[in-house]
Amino acid sequence: MAGPIDAVMAIHNAFRRDMADIDAAALGVARGKPELKATVARYRFFNEVLVWHAHGEELAIFPALDEVAPSVSEAYLMDHHGLDAAFEALDTAAAGGDDLGTARATAAFKFHLDIHLAKEDAHLYRLIRERVPAPDQGKAVGVMAGQVPQDRQPELIAWMFPLIGDDDRENMLRIQQMVLPADVFAGVTQLVRRAIGDDWAELTRRIPELTA
Repeated sequence: MAGPIDAVMAIHNAFRRDMADIDAAALGVARGKPELKATVARYRFFNEVLVWHAHGEELAIFPALDEVAPSVSEAYLMDHHGLDAAFEALDTAAAGGDDLGTARATAAFKFHLDIHLAKEDAHLYRLIRERVPAPDQGKAVGVMAGQVPQDRQPELIAWMFPLIGDDDRENMLRIQQMVLPADVFAGVTQLVRRAIGDDWAELTRRIPELTA
C-alpha cells in the first residue's frame, strides 16, 4: 500500500529524470545544437521545485528525524547548501551566455544532486520509514507538500507526471486520493490526465475508480 514516503520517492525520481535531460541538453548546446537551449532553460523551474522540496525537508523531515536519530540531518543540510551554490554557478553561467560553462555547471549540479538523492533514499528516508510513526510521517510529508504555492500546483503536476513511471504515478494518485477532498482530487486527476496524455489509460486500469 502506498504511503507518504512513496510520494517523496516519486519526486526524487522526477528530479533525476529532469536533471539528466537538462544536463544532456546543456552538453548538446555546448557542442553546437542551439535548438536544445529551451530544455536547458528548464533548470530555473526545476530549481524552484527543488527549493520547495528542500525547504519542506528542513521544516518537517529533518526535525522528525532528529527525534529518532540525532545529528543525522546535519550532513543533509550541508548538501542543501551545496546545491544552492551549484545552482548559483549554473545560473551565472547561463545568464552570461557561456554555453561551455553552463554544460560544466549542469554536470556538477547533476553529480551532486544524484549523490544527495541516493543518500536520502538509502539512508535518511529509510530511517524515517523505520523509526518515525506512520502518522508523523504523513504530517511531515504534508508540511513538505504545503511549501508549493497553491497557484503553482498545475505547473508542478505538468512537470512531474510526465517524468515518472506508472508505479510512481499510481502511488502518488492513491496518496492524494486518501488525503484530498473529493472535489480537489477530481481537479488533480484532470491535470494529471492532461499531463500524461495516452498514458492515462494505464492509470485507469490500475485505479479503476478514476473513471467513475
